[in-house]
Amino acid sequence: MKVLIGAAIYFSLSAAAVAAAEVTATVHDRDGKRLGAVMIQDLPSGVALATLTLNSLPKGVHGIHLHETGDCSSEDFKSAGGHVAGDRKHGVLVDGGPHPGDMPNLTVKSNGVGEIEVFLPFLSVQNDLLDSDGSAFVMHQGLDDYESQPAGDAGDRIACGELTERTQ
Repeated sequence: MKVLIGAAIYFSLSAAAVAAAEVTATVHDRDGKRLGAVMIQDLPSGVALATLTLNSLPKGVHGIHLHETGDCSSEDFKSAGGHVAGDRKHGVLVDGGPHPGDMPNLTVKSNGVGEIEVFLPFLSVQNDLLDSDGSAFVMHQGLDDYESQPAGDAGDRIACGELTERTQ
């Protein structure tokens, strides 16, 4: 009995010590100017939490998404590929949506600051973002209509950040 209790305590403490997966990115515009940072982490509840703070942005509403390839090297950021989609459709207004990488639009104030904290219920940092070719955060010129396929008709990509695993 003591062995079973000891084993139960050991495994419960070991599980608590395992850190949830977390990624971060420094976001840059097309000119290479640093705009801010994004952090996404898996939570014990099974959803992911994304937090971002960006500066020096054009005022307005902008679509933001997580993209399937961790590559922001091309001038138009298309090297980041499409959305992290899984087997889901784009948009919260569509049956079968949203993609795991779909995020709500980001409203940028007149001072150029955009901040958001959002839960992503269909995203797993460990399974969806930490694959062999990585992933990226992308911001678009216009707003995401939450419906158009495959990506919300949000316009050109104006900012990008390659997501990398954060180690504790």
